[in-house]
Amino acid sequence: MGVKVLVRIRTTNNFAPDMIECSLHDNTIKIHTRRDQHKEAVNNQHSDWMFKVDGILHDVPQEVVYAAVAKKAVASTINGFSSTIMCYGQTGAGKTHTMTGATEKYEYRGIIPRAIQQIFKEVEEQADLALTVYVSYLEIYNETLYDLLSTMSDSSAPDTQMIIVEDSHGVRIKGLSIHMVSTEEDALNYLFEGETNRIIASHTMNKNSSRSHCIFTIYVETRWRQTAEVKYLTSKLNLVDLAGSERLGKTGSEGQVMREAMYINKSLSFLEQTIIALGEAKRGHIPFRQSKLTHALKDSIGGTCNTILVANIYGEAAQIEETLSTLRFASRMKCVPAEPVANIYTDPVKLIHKLQNDIQVLQDELAMYNILGNRRQVSYETLTANQIRDIKAQICRYLEGTVDEINITNIRQLRETFAQFKIILLQQEQEIEATLRKKYILIDKVNRETSFIADVMGLLNSEESQVGELMGEGFGIGLAPTSAKAKKIKVKKSRDIAGSNKKERPSVSGKDTEMLQQPKDSAQDVSPKPVASRVITASAIDSVRSESIVKMEDTRPMTPPGKSEIFDMFKAEKGSEINRILIENKHILIEKRTNMKDLTDRINNVKEEIDITNRSLNIKKRERHLQGEYKNEHDEPVVDEDEFNLIIQLKDLKRQYRSDFNTLRDLRVEVQYCQKLVDQCRLRLLTEFEIWYNESFLTADDTQQVPQGDSIRRGLVPFSRMAALEEDDKEKFQRLQQEILMECPESVSFYRARMKLEERHNYTRAMNQPQPITIHKKPGMITPSIKNKPPSSLQCS
Repeated sequence: MGVKVLVRIRTTNNFAPDMIECSLHDNTIKIHTRRDQHKEAVNNQHSDWMFKVDGILHDVPQEVVYAAVAKKAVASTINGFSSTIMCYGQTGAGKTHTMTGATEKYEYRGIIPRAIQQIFKEVEEQADLALTVYVSYLEIYNETLYDLLSTMSDSSAPDTQMIIVEDSHGVRIKGLSIHMVSTEEDALNYLFEGETNRIIASHTMNKNSSRSHCIFTIYVETRWRQTAEVKYLTSKLNLVDLAGSERLGKTGSEGQVMREAMYINKSLSFLEQTIIALGEAKRGHIPFRQSKLTHALKDSIGGTCNTILVANIYGEAAQIEETLSTLRFASRMKCVPAEPVANIYTDPVKLIHKLQNDIQVLQDELAMYNILGNRRQVSYETLTANQIRDIKAQICRYLEGTVDEINITNIRQLRETFAQFKIILLQQEQEIEATLRKKYILIDKVNRETSFIADVMGLLNSEESQVGELMGEGFGIGLAPTSAKAKKIKVKKSRDIAGSNKKERPSVSGKDTEMLQQPKDSAQDVSPKPVASRVITASAIDSVRSESIVKMEDTRPMTPPGKSEIFDMFKAEKGSEINRILIENKHILIEKRTNMKDLTDRINNVKEEIDITNRSLNIKKRERHLQGEYKNEHDEPVVDEDEFNLIIQLKDLKRQYRSDFNTLRDLRVEVQYCQKLVDQCRLRLLTEFEIWYNESFLTADDTQQVPQGDSIRRGLVPFSRMAALEEDDKEKFQRLQQEILMECPESVSFYRARMKLEERHNYTRAMNQPQPITIHKKPGMITPSIKNKPPSSLQCS
């Protein structure tokens, strides 16, 4: 299996059928070019080419393109298979349109929005799987890495320098922000924000030409909902929109645009070199580090990653050379081997819990086997220090001969018995050697160096330095006397051997914690309960809302005061009732949180007491089994008073634990309800302040008289739209949303994300506008800047 290659031909009115011949039944493209007839010499220039691909997309809508290119690859992402979809081609051939599409109309969406929609549909349909989705957006501009989502509010350290690193999980970008998304709307919101941050420029061939390579990555983590499953799947879907190759003679680029084109062509050349190297089976080195693009895609092209290439080409005769270049790249891409493999990992925490449970089950089975076999209770826990001393004492008595056998009941005791035998043997050897060294000089005959020194010092007898057989066994040849010449040769050899041994001698170099498991109460399972009669709900806030808003004063300052300065005054006067309710709810919330913390500490203490009591009870049971059990007439074991008290204490502790835990669960619901009330009060206070501030300082005099029957309240509409009370963008969107829902319910997330993007940009533009300068002057004095103006210009604006 190799890389899948599809060709998409841009729709144009000047398509050249005589030069580009597409055969859909066998997926081949034939290119015919005209030879240069101006040359006088014989022209052997090649004029006909044929390229075999996996699919041809010509005059087809975006939906058909997505089904042919990405639908299967996106579906496999849920199963742990990583995929890369890449668009390659010359500038203006439709790469960005294929990958991202247009945001003006829902039907014009590209591969990325449709892939996001398919993934979240899979998330909703998988009942036995828990999927977590993350997104990131990387831009490579002039061989520099940029985070296109750094402008989002949840991005940390936007100025962090990004570098490409490799670890056990593959290649990652250090410093690139990765955002968790829970809905399709959130993911589209990040996509649209990144698209607005891309760098584009205009030239003769494309008025919105991308000047950088962009990689939108979707990370999917798949876990089974069964708590016993220790394995999980991870995968990532790389959606790569490459910048188009350019010919400066055709684009007419100059200055910065020409410099960008040089970087683009250079990185695409390095990409082609990498593809050629991957297609060669005997190639040892792959030049991934030649550019940032190839390094970032090191684990995403071929290999264990499912790779798909969309070659975007022009269908016009004037672009035939670039079309040939793109098709050549596509044919080289088909030679890259690819064998997708699921990315399966093991959760170490769950694995530890699983192994502990398996051990406990096996211990229970052994205990049942011992009971059925009429064996006395056998402990399978780790041997304690007292048990090890008992085993050592038994071995000593066995060696002394006082006992004939050692009592062994399990494998742990057997292993410890052999270990103690080994320790005793080593101790006896050391004692014997120490005793001999006190009386004699011990020499190691195996070591040539020590034996040579002993021979020189005369510590060996004559028999030990002679040749022959002394025991009288076998066929001996007698003893040979040691001559003076033989002694010299022997001494010389011994010195050589000792020196070599000296050179070749190697150097010698000599909290388990108990955790409280608490169930997670979802919002749909637990309904908020009334906390107390003194908690003030949102309905009480509505009753005092009319009291907090009064008629605006007749006299207003020339320039509106700062909101931070006037907010304290509002809380003390107009919004005093809402502020009092907010403070009371805050006190109740703090009190509930303190109670929850104390109750949690008490539950943890009870759990520790339960563990201590369990251990004491197990010790008592073990002692009772070792001493022998006594049974009554009902064949029930008789326990002593201490063990009975431990059993009663354990039952009381468990009863208290269950009661406190149920109380904690109810208290957590109350805390959540109190927090919701505090948030509602805070929001209501800020809303009332904004209305009062707009009415008091921003609303013009001619718009004060609002009809009583009008549903729009003064202060709620922004000042820029107060004079003409017409439909704003949000109301227009809500109206259009209801209309679209009747036609295509799946498009709501798409339009909501686009609406949020527009609101965010409008807010940014409003905040970037220069603020009016506040002039502080004494009452009755006229500043020089307005001294000569007519009286009408002195009115409040």
